[in-house]
Amino acid sequence: MVQIPSEQIKTKEILDWQGIHLIHFSGSSCSQKLRIYLNYKGIKWQSHSINIATGQNYSNWFLGINPKGLVPVLVDDGRVIIESNDIIQYLEQKFPEPVLISEDQKSSMPDALHDEDDLHIDIRNIAYKYMFGGLGAKKPKNLERFESYKANTDEITLKHKQEEVDFYKNFKKNGITNEAIKKSLENFEKHYKKFEQQLQNQKFLLGDNLSALDIAWFIYTYRLTISGFPFKEKYPNIYKWYNSIYSRNEFSKEVKPPFIFYLVRLVSLFKSYLSGTSIRAFLS
Repeated sequence: MVQIPSEQIKTKEILDWQGIHLIHFSGSSCSQKLRIYLNYKGIKWQSHSINIATGQNYSNWFLGINPKGLVPVLVDDGRVIIESNDIIQYLEQKFPEPVLISEDQKSSMPDALHDEDDLHIDIRNIAYKYMFGGLGAKKPKNLERFESYKANTDEITLKHKQEEVDFYKNFKKNGITNEAIKKSLENFEKHYKKFEQQLQNQKFLLGDNLSALDIAWFIYTYRLTISGFPFKEKYPNIYKWYNSIYSRNEFSKEVKPPFIFYLVRLVSLFKSYLSGTSIRAFLS
């Protein structure tokens, strides 16, 4: 569990917050994942929205909570926990019903969620190429502030922070290359091929009951679907699984974007089709 020690937190006011609080952004995939989890479990929580599109995640207030500059962040009676999958596992212990990590999954779930988390750059590549279009053409606002921010934290967190900075600097310079998209799709297909076989004989990824892993992979599958990945043709069992979950209000309401997003996405997909760089063009 990634918990920020209280002595490292500079935004001291949150240490006095009572109850479950979530600092999040509506369009963040990890925020969507966690909101789905909270709502499905029926956990009462207080919302604190951070607009990462305007660089609020690089403000001194937020970096004083999470020096990685990433959402979501959970604050539970002043205890600060980051990383969506760690938050899910933390909450599952505190709120065991309804079960989303069963007893026989407790030993394997951390590794399964870690494998999912390892694809966060890959889903970012897909999103910036096919979902966000021109809205992602510039580096994030206040990136310089983020880079120069002096955090009292460990070396691993500082390494992750630098990786974020390097990604956006490289994106500003080179965009998302065709090679990056091809590699990201290959990484996703390694997992989807396995899931496709598993779903021949079960309703969900780990059996006949919904689990935390279904929530995690739902978000990726949603983003790939609206980016033009042909699940219906390539992975019919995944397609059926995805639609059965999307039909649930707890899931669908958290991923529905504003209307302007649909227009941006349509323009992005049309441009990729004309240039021969659609997702279909990279699939074997």
